[in-house]
Amino acid sequence: MPPRATHVSLIALPEVMISPLAGLYEVLTLFETLGSFDDAMPRDPPFDVQIVTPQDMPETGASGLPHGGGITLDKVDRTDIVIVPSMLVEDAEWVPGRYPELVDWLVARHAEGAILCSACSGVLLLAETGLLDGREATIHWAYEHTFRRNFPKVQLKLQEVLVASGERRDFVMSGASASWHDLVLYLIARLVGPTAAQAIARFMLLQWHVDGQAPYVTFNPPLDHGDAVVRDLQDWLKKNYTIASPVEELERRSGLPGRSFKRRFTKATGTPPIKYVQYLRVEEAKRRLERTDTPIDQIGWNVGYEEPAFFRRLFKRVTRLTPSEYRRKFRMPEFNRSLL
Repeated sequence: MPPRATHVSLIALPEVMISPLAGLYEVLTLFETLGSFDDAMPRDPPFDVQIVTPQDMPETGASGLPHGGGITLDKVDRTDIVIVPSMLVEDAEWVPGRYPELVDWLVARHAEGAILCSACSGVLLLAETGLLDGREATIHWAYEHTFRRNFPKVQLKLQEVLVASGERRDFVMSGASASWHDLVLYLIARLVGPTAAQAIARFMLLQWHVDGQAPYVTFNPPLDHGDAVVRDLQDWLKKNYTIASPVEELERRSGLPGRSFKRRFTKATGTPPIKYVQYLRVEEAKRRLERTDTPIDQIGWNVGYEEPAFFRRLFKRVTRLTPSEYRRKFRMPEFNRSLL
């Protein structure tokens, strides 16, 4: 008798993005087709996948494309894995309490032993269960502020592309939208085997994002913190971050004693002044590496660093890539540009 297939419930809400939902479904159900191409594939399909929705939900995603529906929550008494795919949240602001039935269902399935997973913004729904409190999680950087406001007890690891937390690694979360690749390959490697995951990745051209999210994260400091003094300093710094000794100038402009200024600025923005300046400078350097042929040392000078070695070390610390690696990764390839 073949082993029982692992039951997977893919959650479809009106906010769901169809491409990750469909991608997860198709990869997890691809094994039988791939068996004729690679003998690493198991003979019997290892996953039984269903799309699951709360009752009375439209069978379309955020873009208006249909996802075909599936079965409703009340028809699923037990499952092995639940995945909440990426959701497109209006204004990047999560409003808790919209799906209480689903939140209760997630808690019940986890209590029965299910692994709870999310791709990108799907973790916003998982966090509503309270089960992530005190644990590590990751999410797309665009939802950082709403996540921290709504779920301050969760330890957000924004630079990580994949986080597995819990005593039995029963919470698995991937970061930005395309990191559903990392999530599905991780689940296949864990439950079927690394060889099968490698075969799937090769056939589908799926990628492990080995550098994490750090190269992709855009510095997006909060501006709605309500501190008018700090907001004025942020506006000034946005245009003057390349000057020498910018932190000292910020302190002078604030009219506050040094420690008071740093404490107030950090409280409002979530970032100490010196790191804030560094992030602004690295962000501009990233844009110039992507869009120009300017030499790297000149870019470092242009954003405020006289010492090339320090600029290169700082850039790698923030992005996990050297400036040269970043340029190769994010510039349009020459063969593509030649076709324009």
